[in-house]
Amino acid sequence: MSVARESGDRAQQLRDKARHMTEAAERTTDPEQRQRLQEKARKLQEQCDQMGTTGGGGIRPPK
Repeated sequence: MSVARESGDRAQQLRDKARHMTEAAERTTDPEQRQRLQEKARKLQEQCDQMGTTGGGGIRPPK
């Protein structure tokens, strides 16, 4: 499997996990739990966005 494919698969997994957390946050009645789930979902989505800005190849520029 190519690096680009693996990166794309990983990004899709993160997006799915973020979506599930967002849905769980909408279902919960505990405001603190809702906030925690929303924050985790936001962070996962940010990771997906960052993966996309590396060109989709999964190769990150040196720091």
